[in-house]
Amino acid sequence: MRFEYPGVRVTNLARSLRFYRNALGFRVVKRGDTRGWGGGLWVLLRDPRSGHLLELNWYPPKSMFFERYSTGTALDHLDFSLGVVPRGDLERAYRRLLKHGGRPTGYEPSTTEGWMASVKDPDGIWITVGRRPTRAELRAMKQG
Repeated sequence: MRFEYPGVRVTNLARSLRFYRNALGFRVVKRGDTRGWGGGLWVLLRDPRSGHLLELNWYPPKSMFFERYSTGTALDHLDFSLGVVPRGDLERAYRRLLKHGGRPTGYEPSTTEGWMASVKDPDGIWITVGRRPTRAELRAMKQG
């Protein structure tokens, strides 16, 4: 067995889809409607940089999967990496997340020495973005 992708329960599919596409750059792979057999609506997304998949799921109140939404009871966070980039790239990514509806958590580049930042998505799920040090930063760490 191998892990394929996380499925994230959302309260407003259109709003969450806008966030994951506009703020994080995901692309729609396919959509589905399983309401006919008691399910809901779903959208499978792919990150074009890493190829990772993410499924957004919305269930109507009469769905067999419907539960009252409670942030954080089953999903801690979704983690994204910018790779080896300068701190400015992380700061721009953080501002982009906020611009597209992410809510501040207090973990931003200025509070993490420029290594990571977190926002809450429209449903309160933590989105964490990190970076790895550049060669220049690695040299400076070895000298320091």
